Amino acid sequence: MTPGRSPSARARIARPSGAGRSGAGRSHGAPTGAATGRARRENRSGWLLVSPSLAVVALVVLLPFALVVVFGFSEIRLVDIPFLGTEPVEWSLDNFRRAAASQAFWGALWTTVLYAGLTAAGSLAVGLVLALALHRPFAGRGLVRALLLVPYVLPVVAAATIWRTMLNPQYGVVNAFGRAYLGWDTPVGFLSTTSADVWGVPVPVALLVVVLFDIWKSAPLAFLFLTARLQSVPGEIEEAAALDGANRRQNLRFILLPQLRAVALLLLLLRFIWSFQSFDDVYLLTEGAGSTQVMAIQVYTELVTKADIGSAAAFGLLMSLILGVLLVGYVVLSRRTEES
Repeated sequence: MTPGRSPSARARIARPSGAGRSGAGRSHGAPTGAATGRARRENRSGWLLVSPSLAVVALVVLLPFALVVVFGFSEIRLVDIPFLGTEPVEWSLDNFRRAAASQAFWGALWTTVLYAGLTAAGSLAVGLVLALALHRPFAGRGLVRALLLVPYVLPVVAAATIWRTMLNPQYGVVNAFGRAYLGWDTPVGFLSTTSADVWGVPVPVALLVVVLFDIWKSAPLAFLFLTARLQSVPGEIEEAAALDGANRRQNLRFILLPQLRAVALLLLLLRFIWSFQSFDDVYLLTEGAGSTQVMAIQVYTELVTKADIGSAAAFGLLMSLILGVLLVGYVVLSRRTEES
């Protein structure tokens, strides 16, 4: 007990103090309710702002994909389209069974993997060589870099027309040069020949031409990404290595290439995914002739030529499943790259 103060005095002193604390509690509660209401209004505003985009995505992406799933698990052809909704859907796995037992499916899958792998590796290799070659400054380097991007920005229809004209067996400049200076007896159908013996080695001519076209078209993108990564490498590191006696080969092996490893792996996987689902490049050049029937063209053939929507949908879903696995690998690899 405090000397000089009675219990009633202490009670009067303590009562306002308790009231102040309860008032402080109420004052703290009011801003919390206001903040909650403001957060709810912001959430509603956010949903209202993104709702048009969500509606477009649902109509353009989700609804067509749902229809593809329905078509893939049902027996339906183009002639059955007018009767959709009037008859019950008969669900089955027959389309997937036929696809798994089809030699055309496995042949198209192997061709697609080969095409995508060669294209991804080739475009990355060419882009890396160009990026390293133009890493050192010289007069006109900016102009050369700009010219290297022309194949990438060129419309694919125009690029395919140029290549088809150059490789034409009748009036193409490549065959004219070969017959005039290389001793070719007959013109070569580069876009329709499945295989040809070159010094006793069978070469897939049409597929190789398509791969070279895609490398020529996509290598500038790899060059652009790798050049951007090289620009971010501090010059002091290379200067310090040069002072320590490192030559150009050692500088490339121990300084530049390790800096490019993460970007190169991402580019390789991303380029493989893009090439795996490629349709326009191959179709505009060969239309699937010469053993260039990739998965996308096989889906087109099942849909348009055979008029079998169910089979085309099953092929497309299997292709989407493979692409989904590749996309998961891309996400994992990109996260590891960011963490490192």
